[in-house]
Amino acid sequence: MFLKEFALPRLLGQINSPRDIRSLTYEQLDELAGEIRDFLVDTVECIGGGGHLASNLGVVELSIALHRMFDTPRDKIVWDVSHQIYVHKILTGRRERMSTIRQFEGLSGFADRTESDHDAFGAGHAGTSISAAAGIAVARDMTGAEFDVVAVIGDGAMTAGMALEAMNHAGHMRTNMLVVLNDNAMSISPNVGALSRNVNKLRVDPIYRNAKREIGTMVEHLPLGRQVWQGAKRVKASMRDLLVPASFWEQFGFEYYGPIDGHDIRELEATLTAIKKVRGKPVLLHILTEKGHGIPEAAADPIKSHSGTYWLKKPADPSLPAPAPTYSQVFAQATMELIESDPRVVAITAAMLEGTGLTPVHKKHPDRVFDVGIAEQHAVTFAAGLATEGMRPIAAIYSTFLQRGFDSVVHDVVVQNLPVVFALDRAGFVGDDGKTHQGFIDISYLRCLPNMVIAAPKDETELRDLLYTGIKHAGPFAVRFPRGSGPGAPTDLPMKKLEIGRGEVLREGHDVALIGFGTSVQECLRAANILEESGVDAAVINARYAKPLDEALILDWARATGGVITAEENVRAGGFGDAVLELLADHGLAEKNLLNLSMPDAIVDHGPQATFRQLHHLDGPGIAAMALEALAARGPVETAVPSFAAN
Repeated sequence: MFLKEFALPRLLGQINSPRDIRSLTYEQLDELAGEIRDFLVDTVECIGGGGHLASNLGVVELSIALHRMFDTPRDKIVWDVSHQIYVHKILTGRRERMSTIRQFEGLSGFADRTESDHDAFGAGHAGTSISAAAGIAVARDMTGAEFDVVAVIGDGAMTAGMALEAMNHAGHMRTNMLVVLNDNAMSISPNVGALSRNVNKLRVDPIYRNAKREIGTMVEHLPLGRQVWQGAKRVKASMRDLLVPASFWEQFGFEYYGPIDGHDIRELEATLTAIKKVRGKPVLLHILTEKGHGIPEAAADPIKSHSGTYWLKKPADPSLPAPAPTYSQVFAQATMELIESDPRVVAITAAMLEGTGLTPVHKKHPDRVFDVGIAEQHAVTFAAGLATEGMRPIAAIYSTFLQRGFDSVVHDVVVQNLPVVFALDRAGFVGDDGKTHQGFIDISYLRCLPNMVIAAPKDETELRDLLYTGIKHAGPFAVRFPRGSGPGAPTDLPMKKLEIGRGEVLREGHDVALIGFGTSVQECLRAANILEESGVDAAVINARYAKPLDEALILDWARATGGVITAEENVRAGGFGDAVLELLADHGLAEKNLLNLSMPDAIVDHGPQATFRQLHHLDGPGIAAMALEALAARGPVETAVPSFAAN
């Protein structure tokens, strides 16, 4: 694994574990914070701008304070989402490997229990930290152990219903734990919702901060008689409740502290010292931070600098051809056209306007594009409600995130057979986001649902056509597509309706039929060309639909060739290949199923998509090699003439 050698600054070079920061003065800590920020920029630049930057710049002081006040790994710090965990990694002995972060066989970009004992809980999705921390704290109490438990969650993740469910339960149990609410008014896209507005209203209002200081000074100088002291505390609490939503959190059973400056290590540590004395109930500490803090360019545009130092990238060379649009961009442009041509069409996303490409569509049509916050379950049922009134909603949700809304897909869309289009971005191998973002089971969890149509495009043109087809369909319709760019098919052709359940033959052949679904279609075409050099004549079929299958097409080519080989970026269990095998078995042709190539039955780590396609025989050469092995093992077989030609 390639490791870049950084010239480490004076203090950072001495930090190899949390204990190394506990003897530093506050002046040295401020200096260390600056060194860490420079190191973060160097690290993300080193790995090509693909890491999470702005979110980590915003928690430098918080990370330092937590590791000075708590003794990990004995004490447990649970980071929500954990894309803000780089500083934690630097302070817990992984500084020298930071240039490998999100790289193949390198450090994870998220918390990973297999990577370090300091990572108490793995995460890549939002809203899980409070639930996990509560579980850890209850296990501690049941076993008689003694340690502190801290959950660090952003105000964006607090829009996840699961976070509030956990708050309710932890408060009910009176669990000893700390929740740090890191309030920076951002998730990836700007936060939405009444809760977010309420929590963030103090950010630009100095009245509370001044009143808090003045009341605190007044209370400190009051006589220390018990009644007067308690009365003063009630006055202070009443003033606070006029200006801050403390009572909201206290209704959950939490003791509320804050808001305080999340970039002031002294204030953080003083408050944490007081909080550690609280027993018999959970505590919420509300801190105010700035995403991208300390690096002006990152702070100026925290959305773009969320992933990478985009301002450090060299400008595009005008003499070179423009890069192909990503599938996300193609999806967004098609959605724009559908919105502008059909008044029924709306788009919905869950705090991922930027990730799904919908930002420009939202900017132009703010009344037709809905960002519901980090709330996938609500997003799906919201879409279902729209559909009952004649709208045609497109729910743009990453494959791995739609898992969180599965109950709503079943109960609210499928059971009622409502016309909701699910646009599943990041299907299949996802790249450097790794374990938590691999889109490896969406075919499986959708294919078992009655009424559901599941499609995948072979290229950009077909993505547009499938979206159009979904809008015209009278029931649930899912379109899955990968991260990154496609083969470069036209994106300016008029969209057309495709027949549901109808595939296409891209290449005829008599030795074997390679049936690809989605991304794998192009690799099957590559494989056919390679096989031709070995004297194997391979047909290539673009299945286009995993449900319903083009049964006649598949059966015909199974009979007409030595057998079929399927290729998909989904696990085999319940996937497209299983669907084909079931079809062949039902018609007495199970022996014609030569091979089902798929993602492995394993949790796939982070690394380039091309690397994992090669490792698991899902690229052209891999499919060709596996086909040759399968054909050699099978030997001569009888074939029949296809009943219809290529369509």
